[in-house]
Amino acid sequence: MTAPLGPAEPCLFVSDFDASIAFYTEVLGFEVVFTYGEPAFYGQVRRDKALLNIRHVDTSPFADEVRERHELLSASITVGDAADIRSLFEMFQTAGADFFRPLKYEKWG
Repeated sequence: MTAPLGPAEPCLFVSDFDASIAFYTEVLGFEVVFTYGEPAFYGQVRRDKALLNIRHVDTSPFADEVRERHELLSASITVGDAADIRSLFEMFQTAGADFFRPLKYEKWG
């Protein structure tokens, strides 16, 4: 028997590390777990059980046109029921978060 999988920690590639940390903490309500480097170029933020690793890069690891066409960078976090998700989405919108897509229901499977 193999060990069960734990929570995922997606890595988000960003061009402005400080602005990204500020966005996740000040707008989305995450807290900084750690930052690394002088100046900081890598770190982790947490909200509840969700962990996001943030990594500064000077250029995208994917060409912009490929990334946009295939939506290669994404992360998912399990939330709860539809009411919890709607409430969280509205809270983030009110806080000024910009969404790539609006909230919508998807039938998976």
